[in-house]
Amino acid sequence: MTSYRVPYENGESEFVEKRSRFISHIWRVESEAEARARIEEMKKQYYDARHNCWCYLLREGPVRYSDDGEPQGTAGQPMLNVFQRAEITNVCCVVTRYFGGILLGAGGLTRAYTRGAKDALQAVGAAEMSLWTLWDVPCTYPLFERMKLEIAACGGVVRDADYGADIRLRAAFPAGGAEAFAPRLTELSAGSLEMAAAGEEFLPGPRLEIP
Repeated sequence: MTSYRVPYENGESEFVEKRSRFISHIWRVESEAEARARIEEMKKQYYDARHNCWCYLLREGPVRYSDDGEPQGTAGQPMLNVFQRAEITNVCCVVTRYFGGILLGAGGLTRAYTRGAKDALQAVGAAEMSLWTLWDVPCTYPLFERMKLEIAACGGVVRDADYGADIRLRAAFPAGGAEAFAPRLTELSAGSLEMAAAGEEFLPGPRLEIP
């Protein structure tokens, strides 16, 4: 897989339906342990709520969900469907419900938990994770600011910098970016500097809105 979608950031949303209060939280997670920790965090924070329904799905791991006492199929699965339809992975979502005294019925619950997950996802947006190449870029102090501008102009980002007699930048480039930057480095340094490959990493692109 060359790319996949994740939540752009962590966030929350809230709404009231027939006096029941629904509070949604969403996170980008990298492991099942991290997802479980987020769920436990919400259960402790909202210990007095009637339900803390949740779901998570991982790109290289399991898919899990829970109705947490709501009628079977009315909470966790509808929440999960929101992320599957939007093709979002590495995500954990908890929708907390404070019961308002009015029964919503199975259809009403399904709509409410679907809305909870969707509102949260729309609030945080999504990002396309794609494989970037990493490069060690040597740089003199006089060229430092110009070098950062040139890296950015080729779509790259500076991930780290090591300051010594000279500077060594760890730069990440999307597909084609390193090839565009290499001749600029040669030109800037009159051929005296050469970058070295340092691996690859999945990194997020810009925020994408969720319809």
